[in-house]
Amino acid sequence: MANFSKPNAPQFSVEVYQNEYLPEGGREVNAIVTVTSTGGGTVGGAALTGAALTPSAIPGQAPGAAVVIMVDCSGSMDYPPTKMRNARDATAAAIDTLRDGVTFAVVAGTHQAKEVYPGDGRLATADARTRAQAKEALRKLSAGGGTAIGTWLKLADRLLTSADTPIRHGILLTDGRNEHESPADLKAALDACAGRFTCDARGVGTDWEVKEVTQIASALLGTADIVADPSGLAADFTRMMEDAMGKEVADVALRLWTPVGVEIKFVKQVAPTVEELTDRRTEAGPRAGDYPTGSWGDESRDYHVCVQVPEAGIGQEMLAARVSLILPDPAGGTPQTLSQGLVRAVWTEDMAASTAINPQVAHYTGQAELAQVIQQGLDARKSGDIDGATAKLGRAVQLAAASGNADTAKLLAKVVDVVDEATGTVRLKAKVAEADEMTLETRSTKTVRVKK
Repeated sequence: MANFSKPNAPQFSVEVYQNEYLPEGGREVNAIVTVTSTGGGTVGGAALTGAALTPSAIPGQAPGAAVVIMVDCSGSMDYPPTKMRNARDATAAAIDTLRDGVTFAVVAGTHQAKEVYPGDGRLATADARTRAQAKEALRKLSAGGGTAIGTWLKLADRLLTSADTPIRHGILLTDGRNEHESPADLKAALDACAGRFTCDARGVGTDWEVKEVTQIASALLGTADIVADPSGLAADFTRMMEDAMGKEVADVALRLWTPVGVEIKFVKQVAPTVEELTDRRTEAGPRAGDYPTGSWGDESRDYHVCVQVPEAGIGQEMLAARVSLILPDPAGGTPQTLSQGLVRAVWTEDMAASTAINPQVAHYTGQAELAQVIQQGLDARKSGDIDGATAKLGRAVQLAAASGNADTAKLLAKVVDVVDEATGTVRLKAKVAEADEMTLETRSTKTVRVKK
């Protein structure tokens, strides 16, 4: 395990958890890769933008960041009228949380995107004066018009691109369905923005589409959540902005190098949420590919790597994959390796060794299945397939209980009556509050970490 270390900069470490032993003829190798970034944080951190710290990254000074807040101002935000007021208050709270020196803008989103502050295609630099001006500009926000989220994202991208900073982040709030553009238009906007900035997405109330909000967060490597009661928006926006201000390093990639004959079956993030990364690979030289992980502060995440190796005889061993954390050089030079770990394969006739499942691998395989069966169960429930919904949500209850995922278990208990959690025996509730069902669906990919 190699570590990246530089004074006043975050340090990255990679740990690999696996059972490397395979039986004769065994070919599938699974590993959980834990990536941890420490020593950063909003105070005393320094920006990492390549092999050397940038001049602005003086010890004790936080890295440059740019943030665009996108607020839904469509007609539905007037029902009830408190919703728009809560959205204004939440945006003001987020602006108050901005660190001095961070550049920012506010965008009003309807069937088109409009700059609210500072305007003229610019970003403002946060200080007491600009924060006060931005909050004054929020008073002009009013509800009216449709919803075309792709246009909001494209404007945010144009604004953020003008910022010469490593951390580029969006916060998006919507209360309705994306009715004034096609799903293809939204996907095209997300494809254009992916890798250019990260974005947290929030749905307020219960009239929005869960799959649209989670699609935005997933594509832009941010978080998705529901704020069922608009009065909770200010606290949520403050938390989101605090997290954004804590990011120290942008555009980190997980690089997977595999020897000749090794096939990659999948790469996914499994904590703090399940996020499929397999199809997001970009080639990085012979037999190597990069998977995006977004921006990092002081935090730890887990990834599940599964590869298929060629058959080998008893007693043989091989390097199945090398996992590295890579930071690109903004000037286009050689990327920096922050840390790396190795995934191995060893063939043995010891049945006890080769059939043991690593606890980390077993835990996260269950968490990934939990996210999947919740989605399948809720989809079945919506389509009227009572038996299918009962079976899938029962399996979800069983998995949540077995893995100690208490938060998901509580959300499931609002949708089903649990008869026996150990066997997954449940009954669908006759009446379920829409907010409870949407909360379960939105948070279905949140996982708990394995107890090490």
